[in-house]
Amino acid sequence: MAAGGNARPERGRRTSIAILLLVSACRLAGADVLPEPSPQHLPRWRGFNLPDMVSADRAHGSFREEDFRLIARLGFNFVRLPLDYRRWIEGGDWERIDAAAFADVDRALAWGGRYNLHVCLNLHRAPGYCVNPPAEKWNLFTDARAQRVCALHWAFIARRYRGIPNRSLSFNLLNEPGAVDGAAYARVVAILCEAIRREDPDRLLVADGLSWGTVPCRELVPLRVAQATRGYQPLSLTHYRADWVDGADAWPAPTWPPLPASAYLYGPMQGGLAGPLVVEGPFGSDVRLRIRVEQVSNLGRLRVKADGKVVLDRTFRPGPGRGEWKKARYSAEWKIWQNLYDLDVTARIPAGTRVLEIENADGDWMTFSEIAFLPAGAKEETLLVPGDREWGSRQRPLRADLADPLRPFSPAGAEAGADRGADAVSAGAALLWERTIRPFADLEREGVGVMVGEFGAHRFTPHAVTLAWMRDCLENWRRAGWGWALWNFRGDFGVLDSNRTDVVYERWEGHLLDRTMLELLQRY
Repeated sequence: MAAGGNARPERGRRTSIAILLLVSACRLAGADVLPEPSPQHLPRWRGFNLPDMVSADRAHGSFREEDFRLIARLGFNFVRLPLDYRRWIEGGDWERIDAAAFADVDRALAWGGRYNLHVCLNLHRAPGYCVNPPAEKWNLFTDARAQRVCALHWAFIARRYRGIPNRSLSFNLLNEPGAVDGAAYARVVAILCEAIRREDPDRLLVADGLSWGTVPCRELVPLRVAQATRGYQPLSLTHYRADWVDGADAWPAPTWPPLPASAYLYGPMQGGLAGPLVVEGPFGSDVRLRIRVEQVSNLGRLRVKADGKVVLDRTFRPGPGRGEWKKARYSAEWKIWQNLYDLDVTARIPAGTRVLEIENADGDWMTFSEIAFLPAGAKEETLLVPGDREWGSRQRPLRADLADPLRPFSPAGAEAGADRGADAVSAGAALLWERTIRPFADLEREGVGVMVGEFGAHRFTPHAVTLAWMRDCLENWRRAGWGWALWNFRGDFGVLDSNRTDVVYERWEGHLLDRTMLELLQRY
């Protein structure tokens, strides 16, 4: 069934003139201001997500002209509008589109034209898929019905806004595809591209990367779509205490730049990832070592060596029922137990030890939340909290100087003699470059434009940490030539009314402005 047949005819006639005027206005506005994009090269747009229509609840709100005006006034040129298709369907029937319900989007596009902002429309919740709960009844990546209906909605949008130039408007097809492989994702994107291009052959299309936007999808290259990535790494920093992330309330307070220490101790089952966390001394006195074991997958053997001599050897065997663990957790996907322990184990490190090795000597993997050092005679422990909680990072050696309260741990080896302050900044940026930039930079060389569709840190992340991390992200994106959009403008990630408790706000235009964050964004 065609989308046009589902829209109420009388409403369609009444809106047709308005749409023509909108198209004309967008053609005129931005003709000499906004850059011309292409699937092969996206401009370095800079701006914000406006998630006012990210929910089906109409009480959640709609777009405000004030946001568009202020964003332009502050020197930015881009807005991404995450949309929920349920806002415009009739009676819960996902095949019946109410054209009148697009008045909010029409106005947003008109404001984009008025204030010379590029507008990117994103189906945050598409028929058949959303990264946020609740799950859709049908699976977009496996069900032909969901694919047909999603294509119907995009065809309607393409037809409605046909003629608006690409410098003013783009379509971001789906938000953050999760547990789907490249081939299945590409099949869906191909269906959506075909539906859109039948209505508007030259529309600029952007597809998020795989794994929630973090991994490039090379299967999309033949489809002539740009790709968008995300700036939410490390998640333990950006989503600290976020109530929609399971376990985030128990994460340790993040720091930046991170120590190059991974929370994971990989065992022999993980092949090349296996290896000890090496901490170089010397340790001038006896030290009480405490390791808080967080989670163990299948089997783990925590072994600590001081100058090659074993001082701790403890095996962990997760399983069902009660045990020394805090919570038994079974992974149906892997058919193994991955229990949560939150358990402290201790050892004595002899005075004069020069090299400490902490390893998982057997089994799969285990994580730790902190390693504490208490030298003889000291009143307080010195904590080593892992700065990297992402899967796949190998441990790198650290140097310990427990007498330095400001920075008791630093990278060892070639970096040991570098200026510590300079090294701290470059280490964070380098880590982000390798993990988040390089894979998509390689994709660009295949003729695919790239941008960062969302980034930011939640309000509970300490402000100083947020700014330090954000600076490294922005430096990298400027170096890569990528555009970006902060989530959000107003709210917990934004520069206005962010509800942070550690910011001195400025009263501005009826809002509480985080001037420091704003000026950082404006520099890039």
